[in-house]
Amino acid sequence: MDFVSKRNWFFLLSLLVIAPGIVFLLIAPGLKPGIDFTGGSTTAIEFQAEVDQADLRKELTEAGHPDSIVQRLEERTFFIRTKELSEEAKETLVTALERSLSPDGLVVLSFDLVSPIVASETVVNALWAILAATVGIFFYVWWAFRNLPSPFRYGTAAIVALLHDAIVVIGIFAILGEVADIEVNTMFLIALLTVIGYSVNDTIVVFDRLRENVLLYPNRTLAANANLSISETLGRSLNTSLTLLFTLLALLLFGGPTIRVFLWVLLIGVIAGTYSSIGIATNLLVAWEAGSIGRLFRRGQPKAEASLP
Repeated sequence: MDFVSKRNWFFLLSLLVIAPGIVFLLIAPGLKPGIDFTGGSTTAIEFQAEVDQADLRKELTEAGHPDSIVQRLEERTFFIRTKELSEEAKETLVTALERSLSPDGLVVLSFDLVSPIVASETVVNALWAILAATVGIFFYVWWAFRNLPSPFRYGTAAIVALLHDAIVVIGIFAILGEVADIEVNTMFLIALLTVIGYSVNDTIVVFDRLRENVLLYPNRTLAANANLSISETLGRSLNTSLTLLFTLLALLLFGGPTIRVFLWVLLIGVIAGTYSSIGIATNLLVAWEAGSIGRLFRRGQPKAEASLP
């Protein structure tokens, strides 16, 4: 299959997928931040009775905290994160949980408030981590392909594919936050970093085969070598992605709601990463080699005035 000759269709498809997400990010409130980013209260409770995690979430929802995050620390100890609670609201919640789940009593091990300032620092640190990862990936790819013509382009193409996948994920969650009231939390950021790593890994697999073919067949055009490289790595990429997708689907079906956002980000990111390594990164190299990128920038520049005789 000739992937390279259809590169404009790949670019158009990506634009159609990304555009709605960007619209929701600009017009709508954007990503809906969860408790991790807006601040809230954290409570560690040890129940005297055996308590099922699903029953605890149900009771929290009935008590007016449907967006609570629940984690089991030990057999009867749970870590609960809710929106910011006053001391009176905390006592009311603890009393309701004791009455419905543990009539023999419970012990509040800790109760803390997470301020929005601390939450905003988490976001800033995460953004710095993403930026550092992006810069490191760019220089690594540039160095790894230094024996090929224009290694700078390989690093740039890998970063463009990486940003493509990140924007797809962020845009879809901006839409879901508006229409399905889905919030993002620190697990979203962790999953986004994982998607970035997967995207680059899949891209480098294709680039590595392209490097081998360029060195083996120097008389061929880059387009011919790129098309051959995509065809040779397509089976490997699809098999790896499908195996991971089946695992993620199983976790979505049988896993707990605590990691559901994490799994959805990975699911979308794996699909986008597999697509971008074939349709975006490699085709961008070919378009750049063919001069399409330069012509695109030149179109946006005003034409020089004709010199007078």
